[in-house]
Amino acid sequence: VLGLLVWSLIAATTYHLHAAYGWVMFVSLFFWILTLLFFVIYLLQLHQKFYMIPWPLVLMIYNAVATVLYISAFVTCAAAVQPTSWRQWDYNRRAAASFFACVTMITYGVSTFFSFRAWKGLGSNAATSQVTDHA
Repeated sequence: VLGLLVWSLIAATTYHLHAAYGWVMFVSLFFWILTLLFFVIYLLQLHQKFYMIPWPLVLMIYNAVATVLYISAFVTCAAAVQPTSWRQWDYNRRAAASFFACVTMITYGVSTFFSFRAWKGLGSNAATSQVTDHA
């Protein structure tokens, strides 16, 4: 939802006149589509059919790359906002897109942390930590 907000706010402006917003548009749309693809894979439980793929590692790498590229998109978007723009609605949308790019970047960063914990096997819960082998 956050990525959708970023690219839809940028798409509602005259982003094609500024090259910086083209980068923001690419990053936000690209990762929105890939996130949607991963969501569908997990929703349909297709990741269990492709058990040979190390899904926790794939998700950790994906989230780390998304975090880094969203950092660049956020900085680019925030630096390109011009408060003296003669088109007030473009300023408001670009400023909101900068805010949501920052929130999306933080969200991908937190998701990277949890993906790292899942990859390392640190994500045990109360049910799995209480089970003992009494054979």
